[in-house]
Amino acid sequence: MILTALNDYYQRLAKEDKVPQPGFSTEKISFGLVFDQHGVPQQIDDLRDTSGKKPRAHPYQVPVDKRRTSGIHAYPLWDKTAYSLGVTAGEGKRLCDEHAAFKARQLDLFHNSDDKSLLAFLKFLDQWHPEKLSSLPGYSEEVLDSNIIFRLDGQRQYLHENDDARQIWSSALEENTGIFGQCLITGEDAILGTDHPAIKGVRDAQSSGASLVSFNSEAYESYGFRKNQNAAISTTAIFGYTTALNYLLRGDADNQQRLQIGDTTLVFWATAQTSQAAQAAERFFAVLNQPPSDEQEASKLGSLLAKIADGRPLKDIAPELEPETQFYVLGLAPNAARLSVRFWMVDSLEHLTRHYAQHYRDLDIQPAPWKGIAPSVEWLARQTAPIRGKNKDPKTDDVLPQLAGEMMRAIITGQRYPRPLLTSVVMRFRSDGNINGLRVALCKAVLAREARLATHSNSNKQEVSVSLDKSSTHPGYLLGRLFAELENAQRGALGRELNATIKDRYYGAASATPASVFPMLLRNVQNHLSSMRKKDKGGLAHTIESEISEIIGGLGDTFPRSLRIEEQGRFAIGYYHQSQTRFAKKDNANSDEQSEQGDSE
Repeated sequence: MILTALNDYYQRLAKEDKVPQPGFSTEKISFGLVFDQHGVPQQIDDLRDTSGKKPRAHPYQVPVDKRRTSGIHAYPLWDKTAYSLGVTAGEGKRLCDEHAAFKARQLDLFHNSDDKSLLAFLKFLDQWHPEKLSSLPGYSEEVLDSNIIFRLDGQRQYLHENDDARQIWSSALEENTGIFGQCLITGEDAILGTDHPAIKGVRDAQSSGASLVSFNSEAYESYGFRKNQNAAISTTAIFGYTTALNYLLRGDADNQQRLQIGDTTLVFWATAQTSQAAQAAERFFAVLNQPPSDEQEASKLGSLLAKIADGRPLKDIAPELEPETQFYVLGLAPNAARLSVRFWMVDSLEHLTRHYAQHYRDLDIQPAPWKGIAPSVEWLARQTAPIRGKNKDPKTDDVLPQLAGEMMRAIITGQRYPRPLLTSVVMRFRSDGNINGLRVALCKAVLAREARLATHSNSNKQEVSVSLDKSSTHPGYLLGRLFAELENAQRGALGRELNATIKDRYYGAASATPASVFPMLLRNVQNHLSSMRKKDKGGLAHTIESEISEIIGGLGDTFPRSLRIEEQGRFAIGYYHQSQTRFAKKDNANSDEQSEQGDSE
C-alpha cells in the first residue's frame, strides 16, 4: 500500500516536471569541467549556490542506473572526482580501477555517437592526466571528492542534458535484461528490479541513504529467491516510489511536506481531482502542524478548528478545500541500514481535519498558555524532555524515542495518546518542578481523551474540566487545588519573592503520596495565616482559609496514601487551575482599580 501510493504520487510529480524521468536521479553537483573540441581541459566552473553562509551543491538531474554500494560502478557523464578524474583527497586504494571503470563506461555508451560534444568528451578522457587538475583555472581543494559534470566550451548545456546523450542512455536502459514477472505494485508484467535506490533525508539515518526494501540476510529470503528478488517489483515502480519518497524528504528550505517530530521524520501528500486541490490540502496540513506565529492568523485557524469540532462540514468553512481529498501520512525512523515505518495513515481530508480539531480541543485549558492556537506537535513533544538550567528550552534530542511519533499517530487517527506521554510529563513535574501550562495541557489532553474513549459502562473516568471546576470531587484534582492554596498562603505570609516555595520542596511527594506531606503542610499553614493577620492581611487570610476549608470538605476524613499516575496528572491540572485563578483575580483587581481612578478623573 505504501509503495503503491508513492508510485502513484510519482506519476503526478512527473506530469508537473518536479522529478526526473526513469534512468535519471537528482544529485548534488558542485563543479563542472569545461573542455574544447579537441578534448583539452579549459577550466573548472563552480556551480554551487553561494547565497548562504556556506556554499551548497546544486541539484541536477543526471543519469543513474543503479545504487552504488561497495563495488566499483561508474555513472554516465558525471561522477565524483575519484571516478571521473582519477583524483581524490584521500589515499584512494582503488583510484586507478575506479577511473578506468569511468572511462570504459563512457566509451562503451558513446563510441558510436557522431555528436561533436560527446566525441570531444571521449577525446578528453583519452588524453586526460589526473595531475593536470590542480593547474586548471578555478581549481581549489574543494573540488576533490565532489561530484563533477562536463561541458563543451562554447555550449551552455552540460553533456548529461544533451539530447543525443539522453537518447543513447534511454536505449541502453531498455537493453538491460532481468527476470520478467508480475509487479506487486502495478500488477503489470514487466522486468523486475533487484536494486532499490537509497532513501535520503531521514534524520539520523546513514548519510548515504537507507533502504525501505531490502533482504540482506538469508533469514529474510523465501522460495529460493535471492535478496530483493523476494520483493517482485518492476524497475519502473522501484524508480517511481524511491524518487517520490526522496522528493518528499528533500532538504530544501521551502519543503513543507516534511516534518521532524522527535526521532520520527514525517512526510505527507494528497490526491484529489485536480493538482491544485491536492496542493491546497497539503498546504493546509502543513499549517495544522506548524501553526502561524502571527496572532491574527493563528486565531483564524483556531476558529476554523473550533467550528470543525462543533460538527460543521469542512466545505462550508473552507470552500477551497475538497473534503474527499485522499490524504497520506508516512512516519519513518532510522533502523541501522534500513528505515523503520513508525506509522502509515490513509484518510480523507475531512476526517483528518476533525482529528486535529479534536486534538486542539483536548488540549484546551484555561487560562490558555499560548496565543491563538496550541503550538506544534514537535514543540509539545519537547515538553516531555527535561529542562536543563534556568530559562532554557527543552531539546528534541531528549524526547523519549518513539514517543513523539506515537503522539503524532494519536493525533492523526483520533486514537488514545500514548501512555508514556502522561508518565513522562508527570515525571518532569517531579524532577525539575516546571509546572508550565503546556505540560499541564498535555496531562489534560491525555485524561480527557481517555475519558471520552472509555468503552466500559462502569468506567469511573470523570470528565476533565477546561477551567477551574469547584464542583469536582476527584481527589487528585482537589489535592492539586489545595496545594496551590497552601503555596498562596506561604507567599502571602513571607512575600512574593521567595527563593523557594513548598512547590520546590514538596510537590513531588504531595502529588504521589499525599498522606505523608499534607498533614505537615496544613499545620504550617496556620502559622502563615496568623502571620498574615498580624501584617494587616486579614482579608487575604480569611479568603485563603475559607478556600482551604471548602477544598478539604470535599476530600473526606483522610488523605490518600498514594495517587496513581492519572491522579497525579489531575493533581497538576488542579494546581494549575487554582494558582492561575489567583493570578487572574489579581489582574482583575488591578483593572478595577485603574477603572475607578479613570472614573474619578
